[in-house]
Amino acid sequence: MRMFYHNVKQGFFTFIFLFIFSNFQAAHAGSLEQAKQLHDRIAGVPADAQTLTELSELITAGDPIAAAYQVMESPDFYNTTLKLFASPWTNEDEDIFVPLNDYSATVIGIVRDDIDFRQLLQADIAYVGSSELTLPAYSMTNNAHYEALENQAINLKEHLTQVSQSSLNGLPPTATAGVLTSRAAARAFFYLGTNRAMFRFTLMNHLCTDLEPLKDNTRSPDRIRQDVSRSPGGDSRLFLNNCLACHSGMDPMAQAFAYYDFDFTDDADTGSLVYNNVGTIAATGSRVQAKYHLNATNFPYGFITPDDEWNNYWRQGPNQKLGWDQGLTGKGAGAKSLGEELSHSQAFAQCQVKKVFENVCLRSPESQDDLNQVTSTTASFATHDYKLKRVFAEIGTYCMGE
Repeated sequence: MRMFYHNVKQGFFTFIFLFIFSNFQAAHAGSLEQAKQLHDRIAGVPADAQTLTELSELITAGDPIAAAYQVMESPDFYNTTLKLFASPWTNEDEDIFVPLNDYSATVIGIVRDDIDFRQLLQADIAYVGSSELTLPAYSMTNNAHYEALENQAINLKEHLTQVSQSSLNGLPPTATAGVLTSRAAARAFFYLGTNRAMFRFTLMNHLCTDLEPLKDNTRSPDRIRQDVSRSPGGDSRLFLNNCLACHSGMDPMAQAFAYYDFDFTDDADTGSLVYNNVGTIAATGSRVQAKYHLNATNFPYGFITPDDEWNNYWRQGPNQKLGWDQGLTGKGAGAKSLGEELSHSQAFAQCQVKKVFENVCLRSPESQDDLNQVTSTTASFATHDYKLKRVFAEIGTYCMGE
């Protein structure tokens, strides 16, 4: 009988040991799978065995955020993930395969240096290749410097240097507005047209909305320019129900770009940003670029742009939903203050989180859990001084699986 109880006792302890060991193995295997998913999604490339083990140990220890930050030490996070993340913002076709340029390089640098991401639309900031590299010099008229950085597979984590944008393009520091006044953005969005494209694509790229969802025909039409017909096709209802709904809000804000243009040379790949500095008199009789007074006969009684003072009419009405910063006045002069207005909105913060979610999780937020995570990470983004690495870390751990 004593031998029976001994065998039962021994068998019980053996069972407990095997149960604990098998669960440890399962947990460890799960953390390895999570580590692989985390690295693949954030760095964009597979990890080696040692890195996977280190990440798995951090996850098992209950610190997946630290694991995500370790992944972001990989050069591939900068050369691949962030480059593809930012590239669609730099062109009208939203092409991810365009060459590296001063816009996308500045996004990469701001993320690397943990700078408040709101500075992207307002700071006197740019990034270039380190001076010790053998590269073409930065040029206001071509993209050779950045194409060489990419073609030579330069480690952007190690070899991007922050400089003042005004030192590169000759703009007064007060006229710089982060990527809005980069050469790449100017080439894409100040090209011909009326400069409204810069405003529209900034909304699309950084507030995650086009103009259509923002249509509001209750705003005053007093700042709509002369080039917008008040009865297109002879039907004034089209203006009242469609044109006014966009232009009444857009035109007063796009006025911030009144002194900017992009001047192409004979070659479509060259050309440079143009800015009418103090004392410049354009064809308009002021510093305002000629494009702001084009097609004046469409409606001669429309608004004639005299300067670059802008006003945000969307602080009233349904577009208050964008979450404007009540600490700002909602008006100003020039691109820098407009960039501050846009980047300090709740929509800007939420947009960055959504874009990271789509980039890391390879899908849009869909379920209630997804939406809750977006809300939570948006709040965390603000709490952590708008540092985008933190967003990649939180979203990366959310989508690494259980």
